[in-house]
Amino acid sequence: MTGSTDTGSIFPRLPARAGAAALLALALVSCGHKKERLHNDVAASRITTIGVNSYLWRASLDALSFMPLVQTDSNGGVIVTDWYANPDNPGERVKVSVTILDQDLRADALRVAASRQVAQNGNWVDAPVQAATVQKLEDIILTKARDLRRGAIGG
Repeated sequence: MTGSTDTGSIFPRLPARAGAAALLALALVSCGHKKERLHNDVAASRITTIGVNSYLWRASLDALSFMPLVQTDSNGGVIVTDWYANPDNPGERVKVSVTILDQDLRADALRVAASRQVAQNGNWVDAPVQAATVQKLEDIILTKARDLRRGAIGG
């Protein structure tokens, strides 16, 4: 047969255009099954179009939304804020960094660090951050991430 291409045992001796069309049709059919599977498992802990867990990422951004952001890297999972001073306590300011370490929604996939400064004689001086403050922020982010996940599955 002139002008034909052997595309293997599945489509023996079909013209090149017909073989390519058949392969494309098979690829499109298999994509439909993937979409259904993805829709059914929308709340899986690894669902993400970014480099880290999307629930932790969104929850972190939401929890820090009142602070000015200096850096956000969704692929690396890093959020860094600028210094923030509470208007009710302008003599103290804090800076927070959040690192998301994994694509799974787990407590150990989240790391929060904070720096604190207080005003003394017109200068900002480093001051300790209570461990409970960092722990509370981690808890807020994890709770919000779980709520987002629960909301995604409709329960």
